[in-house]
Amino acid sequence: MKNYILDTTVLLHDAQALFAFEENNVVIPISVIEDIDHFKKDVSETGRNARHVSRVLDGLRRRGAVTSGVKLDSGGTVYVKTGSEKVLRQIASVFRERNGDVYTLAVAVSARDSESIPAVLVTKDINLRIKADALGLTVEDYESDRVDIEELYSGSAEIRTAGGRIDTLNKDGRVVVEEELLPNQYIALIDVEDEAHVALGRFDAERNRIVRLYQAEHEAIWRVNARNREQAFAFDALLTDSIGLVTLLGKAGTGKTLLAVAAAIYKTVDENVFSRILVSRPTFPMGKDIGYLPGTVEEKLTPWMYPIADNTDLIMRNESRARRQIRGFRELVDMGILVIEPLTYIRGRSIHNQYLIIDEAQNLTPHEMKTIITRVGEGTKIIITGDPYQIDNLYIDSSSNGLTFVVERFKRESISAHVTLRKGERSVLSELAANLL
Repeated sequence: MKNYILDTTVLLHDAQALFAFEENNVVIPISVIEDIDHFKKDVSETGRNARHVSRVLDGLRRRGAVTSGVKLDSGGTVYVKTGSEKVLRQIASVFRERNGDVYTLAVAVSARDSESIPAVLVTKDINLRIKADALGLTVEDYESDRVDIEELYSGSAEIRTAGGRIDTLNKDGRVVVEEELLPNQYIALIDVEDEAHVALGRFDAERNRIVRLYQAEHEAIWRVNARNREQAFAFDALLTDSIGLVTLLGKAGTGKTLLAVAAAIYKTVDENVFSRILVSRPTFPMGKDIGYLPGTVEEKLTPWMYPIADNTDLIMRNESRARRQIRGFRELVDMGILVIEPLTYIRGRSIHNQYLIIDEAQNLTPHEMKTIITRVGEGTKIIITGDPYQIDNLYIDSSSNGLTFVVERFKRESISAHVTLRKGERSVLSELAANLL
């Protein structure tokens, strides 16, 4: 049995955190309730979490006095507490002010000093963890949904094998599996005697075969060709209809968005598999925000959607498609083929028969990602792209964001595929910047 003291960042990150500590005591400092109140009117996921936490605590209050503890169905007990005034004065003298952190630390120190069971402060605030450690407190990050970024599933593997298997895959389009693989894992078969003798494929779990990649049997997609092995894997995932969820992870310039847009246009305009392309991305600015933007929803979203527009126009410029009467991004939007929507409006929707692209998904929390994926209806394919090392959301990091969470949770599912793109192809300068800066 332990006392887990939760700070504001934990509850704003995961509204269900109260129920994540099994049969232990969960202590909410009174200052956290005030912090939660400040966020209640926020229209973002943070605001929704704040409102949910308030409703849960109000429901518990009706069952009993939260200062004395209210039992949860999971077996734990929730308390709302204030720290000892003496302890509060001591900590305030150390940090020279009385703010939310000081009140939270006072509750944690009081729990440690006055009770026989261990006290653990849980926070996603790095600086608060440092302060707590300086006061001799046991402190932890909230890690219920963390993924070790260094151990993250890459989506592909190399297999050294006899040259005969490589010839069989290239000739027949399939080869027997002799290894233990995950569904839709991408494979590079490399000849043990000649490393230049290579065949690329994808593990088809239903047929228990490694099958040839999609683009090996098709022409270039709007003159966009894979420039490296991982891009070939990505194109296969993006163009294979049986794969409903695709996650693409890679640094800037690896081609995540370009490949996704090219595949979306091909599948929607050329093959008519989907009724339209729906694109969305979180609206987190890089650097200092420029404030509120004027205009309609579409006009407000325009700055956030420039990467989509740039890639669409690049694809259109690469090929003369006069017979299709489509010249670029704006015409696709005007024709209703390409639709841009803010993620704010996706809650409650049911999205059918569309090619859905969620760009810059590293800025989403696991809960936000769950909300998005559960909107996917019949016939819709969802593409999730991002770089976990370029996060602008203050409440998540490379190990706790929604993108890596989905990669890890879906890696054993036959409906999904994942590719990690490593080599930058935007330009020589872009690749150097990504590696050196």
